[in-house]
Amino acid sequence: MKKTVLALSVCMSLFSILYAADGELNKAIDTQAGQLEKKIIEWRRHLHANPELSNREFKTAEMIAAHLKQLGLEVKTGVAHTGVVGLLRGGKPGPVVALRADMDALPVTERTPVPFASKVRAEYNGQEVGVMHACGHDTHVAILMGVAELMSGLRAELPGSIKFIFQPAEEGAPAGERGGARLMVEEGVLENPKVDAIFGLHIMSKLPAGHIAYRPGGFLAASDVFTITVKGKQTHGSTPWQGVDPIVTAAQIITGLQTIISRQTELTQDAAVITVGKIQGGVRSNIIPEEVELVGTIRTLQTAMQDKIHEKIRLTATKIAESAGAEAEVVIRKGYPVTHNDPDLTGRMLPTLQAVAGADNVHLIPAITGAEDFSFYQKKVPGVFFFLGGMPPDMSPEQAAPHHTPDFYIDESGLVLGVRALARMAVDYMTATGR
Repeated sequence: MKKTVLALSVCMSLFSILYAADGELNKAIDTQAGQLEKKIIEWRRHLHANPELSNREFKTAEMIAAHLKQLGLEVKTGVAHTGVVGLLRGGKPGPVVALRADMDALPVTERTPVPFASKVRAEYNGQEVGVMHACGHDTHVAILMGVAELMSGLRAELPGSIKFIFQPAEEGAPAGERGGARLMVEEGVLENPKVDAIFGLHIMSKLPAGHIAYRPGGFLAASDVFTITVKGKQTHGSTPWQGVDPIVTAAQIITGLQTIISRQTELTQDAAVITVGKIQGGVRSNIIPEEVELVGTIRTLQTAMQDKIHEKIRLTATKIAESAGAEAEVVIRKGYPVTHNDPDLTGRMLPTLQAVAGADNVHLIPAITGAEDFSFYQKKVPGVFFFLGGMPPDMSPEQAAPHHTPDFYIDESGLVLGVRALARMAVDYMTATGR
């Protein structure tokens, strides 16, 4: 009995020591994150004024690599073209946690009135375009640079290692190229040392600064691209009966595709979307062309639903074309998988998110039909991806500009919360797993 009591006493004492150590480490994270705020905002504004398109993030990568090397991290560059990976080995044994930020900007011409607005222009798929961080990846990079600086100063106390992944081409590689998270995984970013868990965030322009949103399980949708080529018979516009009109047929196919969602998909299970984003055909007003091309996106949150919708798209397009005497060729290319937050890991990390933001500021939300290639990491290791608020407190979501638009705007007051959240998730995971 005495031995049992002694053993329990030793265990309780050890737990108290570990708990106290955790508390001091988290306290240091919260304090030092606040001290880094000015620097994080400066980094973000520099990146915002100097955006680079997917697989072209050369200057961004140089900036990140120089910062990580200065902090004494083991740095690898040129991963998946322009990616940068930094490894921070903690002073104590433990698991390996990966933290990820995406680096690329979009072919959008900025319209915001901020003094650091982008004036950059570049070539995108053969066209000259404006370039803008219209999805907030500049904030992601600045936040993760801040986490790296903060954690490097605490490395002696870290019960494990942190791998900082700065990823290119989340928005998709240019035509004819490969890139993004899929290529980083193929090139071994989750190995040597092997990653045990991965965490990431995304700024949200319609979520108030200081708030966090999350969801276990399917969080963001799978994203697939379809191309439908409608082939008819060319004729003069004044005599349509002498040909087969692929434009009218394409219009009927577009309408038919929408009934797949509204009438053939069980939307009470999960959301799904089919959108035609491009239609191209014809050269002048009085010629019915031979061919029309439709290009669009498919968003689903379940694999079974994804497969069924793919089948229905092929059936709908080919049969409508056949009824008009035309032909339809359907090509569907799978893109990003569902961003799936490991339910157990999400449950373990929820108290951490509530601790850094306040329980009232952490929200469980429905799944989103946007997509994220963070999903490729989650197919290999357990991961949690969450949203960080970037909307000014005095603004309503209806007023806030959406992502991928010229007026996209972020309130920088929420960036420090992102630093604290990622840093404490890493520490709390390492500590709990190590025990």
